[in-house]
Amino acid sequence: MDPSKSKFLLLGFAVVGIGVVLGTALWLRLGPHAQSGPGMVESTEGVNPYGSVPDFSLTERSGRAVSLAELRGKIWIADFIYTSCTDTCPLQTALMADLVDHYVSKPGVQLVSISVDPERDTPKVLAQYADKYQADPSRWYFLTGPRDQIMHLIQQGFHLAVMSAPFDTDASGTIPHSPRFVLVDKEARIRGYYDSREPESLARLKNDVDALLKG
Repeated sequence: MDPSKSKFLLLGFAVVGIGVVLGTALWLRLGPHAQSGPGMVESTEGVNPYGSVPDFSLTERSGRAVSLAELRGKIWIADFIYTSCTDTCPLQTALMADLVDHYVSKPGVQLVSISVDPERDTPKVLAQYADKYQADPSRWYFLTGPRDQIMHLIQQGFHLAVMSAPFDTDASGTIPHSPRFVLVDKEARIRGYYDSREPESLARLKNDVDALLKG
């Protein structure tokens, strides 16, 4: 093959590779439906509706079932983690703990963490993880359950990105998932998305929770 053609071929492969990497990063940052409507566009003015959370029933770390019906009438903040995560999850969980403290005098605000590694994150494992953060079981739920239900809830209900394929029990590695917090109102309507890695986004979350409390 002509050397000049080989160079162009290698350059083409490199461009495609970069595109795949950037596309994956964008997908994880914004979610699988980022380009399909207004649902994944972060609001910077007020609290906007982004659709409703569908009905679900998952298992809390205590072993009891928690459904959407139990959360109706409350303002709640959801995030998605797994206990063996060493990437964004420790930051997310620390921030959730801060939010519990921030709203300690507001019993109408609930925190909900859902595992994206349900095979390994059993209620017992979640309970041990929650204890590390002194998580009040009445104010902060840690949920697990069947993988298909959790994946459907995250992808189709919350419109966020997560790797659907389960990891081997003995494998170690990262499970790609969105690091966003999701604000849900008393009628189970999604009112905002907030990147846990951005301080200004967390400040906006608190402002939006306060706006819902006043409403």
